[in-house]
Amino acid sequence: MSEANRQATSAGAAIPLDQEAYDAAIPRPMGRNSAGEGYLRAYLRYADVDRIYLWNVDDRRRADFDGLLNRLGPPSGPVTWLDAVDRAGLARPGAVHMPTPELQREAWARQALGSSAYSITGVTHTIAGTHILDEIAGLLISPMEPWDALVCTSNAVRSAVATELEAVAEHLRERVGATRIPPAQLVTIPLGVHADDFGFDGQARSAWRAALDIPDEALVVLHFGRFSIETKMNPAPMGLALQAAAEQTGKPVYWLLFGGARNPASDAQFRTAAQVFCPDVILRFAGELGPDAFGPIWSAADVFLSFSDNIQESFGLTVVEAMAAGLPSVISDWNGYRDTLRHGIDGFRIPTTTPRPGLGADLAYRHAHGLSTYDVYAGAVAQLTAVDIPAATEALCALILDPDLRRRMGEAAKLRARELFDWRVVMGQYQALWSELGRRRRAAPAQPPRSAGDNPWRLDPFRMFAAYPSRILTHDHAVVLTRSLAPADLARILTTDAVRLAAAPLLSGLEIEALIAALPVDRPVLVGQLMARFGPEQRPMLERALVWLAKFDLVRLSGG
Repeated sequence: MSEANRQATSAGAAIPLDQEAYDAAIPRPMGRNSAGEGYLRAYLRYADVDRIYLWNVDDRRRADFDGLLNRLGPPSGPVTWLDAVDRAGLARPGAVHMPTPELQREAWARQALGSSAYSITGVTHTIAGTHILDEIAGLLISPMEPWDALVCTSNAVRSAVATELEAVAEHLRERVGATRIPPAQLVTIPLGVHADDFGFDGQARSAWRAALDIPDEALVVLHFGRFSIETKMNPAPMGLALQAAAEQTGKPVYWLLFGGARNPASDAQFRTAAQVFCPDVILRFAGELGPDAFGPIWSAADVFLSFSDNIQESFGLTVVEAMAAGLPSVISDWNGYRDTLRHGIDGFRIPTTTPRPGLGADLAYRHAHGLSTYDVYAGAVAQLTAVDIPAATEALCALILDPDLRRRMGEAAKLRARELFDWRVVMGQYQALWSELGRRRRAAPAQPPRSAGDNPWRLDPFRMFAAYPSRILTHDHAVVLTRSLAPADLARILTTDAVRLAAAPLLSGLEIEALIAALPVDRPVLVGQLMARFGPEQRPMLERALVWLAKFDLVRLSGG
């Protein structure tokens, strides 16, 4: 294997191990939790790398991660842990992959090492919240480089992000006359599933149906997801289409809804809405039970149904899970759903309609200025999104009446899930991306380190607040010890809580002793002369420490 091919297959990224982002075992997990857990499990198992780098960004005990890492399985190779402050260590894998689109802060932090130290990538989930919108907009004014990228999980999300970035760029051109606005690099890589987790289980099918009082021969339509009309989907269109299909086919139809909500009111609202619009459909709710209480719940169903209508959704992982389980699906032709199944082959995509651009400015205004919550904003947009009920009814009738069609579509869906969306395949796309970004980074001129205080949104406080003090310590000031200090006296003073606050990064005990040893008691010395006695890398902290020592009258400053 050539070196170029070797780099293409072995490119990896450090994983910032924030446990919440990668844990789907928490109560009522969100889609991003399931997606994050799938990604971490895939990286540990399938990434073709010599070494796996886990970055302990929150400086937690490593034992805190044992349960999660043990549950996801042993890693495919040796593991190296990077400490929270060890950004230089990120250069070893060559990239860091954030579990969110929040890349700005990392780009500014990288400045201290030089922007070519490593690549930064992240991934979109929900992009409609104001915080995330601000993060995306900030990609244009943060020190992102051509060897960085934001992964969009669907073509629709990529288009939405590109639309916002173009609007921000236009604002910068109009407001400040910007002529050079580096584009943010966007790539599309889907979320994945571990397809082997979704095999059909005949015993599970029988067990679920017995537990839910569903006859073996009945036609079961499954909906799987969080119950929220405002931030997930309105069940009314699904109920309307099922009711019409039951009437037209004359067949008994069971609608199995698995899910729930963290908010009991949202849960009750969703259940009520599901029941109101399909009086002749037999409903079964299984949200109180775990998804594998009797084995995989997918095995209990014959058809998967999901009419996403919400801007909260960005990909639609449950659709791919249903495909991997071999179920034909009837889904809305909406955002990331559109990238999953092929209409008429793996299932049916039902057309959706929204108002034209320009008719939602009032909704955006209210959300932007805190006059409505995110849930209200997302829910308002969803209420103005229609799913084609006649088309949905026609698709459901076809599947209800034709078991052979269900079988053919289910088999096609299962094959597509394995070929396109299995994490083995998706992880290969990530590694190809990191390899290409690494090639660009290595080809670019080296970027020199810059001060961590060069971030104009987070300036060095001694620069921003330079007008606050009477004077600023310079190399022309003189410094002198106030008295001789025995090591025991110095240790006693420095261990006082008021002297050594944990909030202030300070010198080690040995560094303080070295600084004090360099200071004469009987005569002042210029700060510049004192600093010349130490290495360049030591001087900033030592010079700052002189003011700290003066605060407690261990040294005195004069002149300047």
